[in-house]
Amino acid sequence: MTDARFEDGAEQPLRLLAADGEDLKVVSSLVQDAVLPAAEMTWEPKARRFSLLLNRFRWEDRAAAERAGRPVERVQSVLTAGDVRKVSSQGVDRKDPDLVLSLLSLEFEPGEDGQGALVLTFAGDGALRLEVECLDLLLSDVTRPYAAPSGRTPRHPD
Repeated sequence: MTDARFEDGAEQPLRLLAADGEDLKVVSSLVQDAVLPAAEMTWEPKARRFSLLLNRFRWEDRAAAERAGRPVERVQSVLTAGDVRKVSSQGVDRKDPDLVLSLLSLEFEPGEDGQGALVLTFAGDGALRLEVECLDLLLSDVTRPYAAPSGRTPRHPD
């Protein structure tokens, strides 16, 4: 059996779970340059869940789109963190209806016994810090891909 390749997800909606640092690197690379209105973040303290509705660039389809001469695509995806105990933010006003965020990276800062913090870093020095019992992150595509409005591929540190 061979490992999955980045391009293997090109025609299928993604549904990926990150439970460790290696998984998180993959998910982080797939959500880089995703954009979202600040209002599209939901913190459910009783369910211990934090979710974001992202418009993510389809990195997994970029090479195929460029080879075929078709437009690069975005897709709406939900990024959900489970087992969240606390949410804090810096430079992110979730109540500003006009604020659009661009996600740069996801990082996990390990603590004791599997606990730690999931840090979401946005362009412009914004960040969210989710204190979690364990790393439990799910990325799910929820719409069909659509042509990226800019028609351009964002810069990606391959």
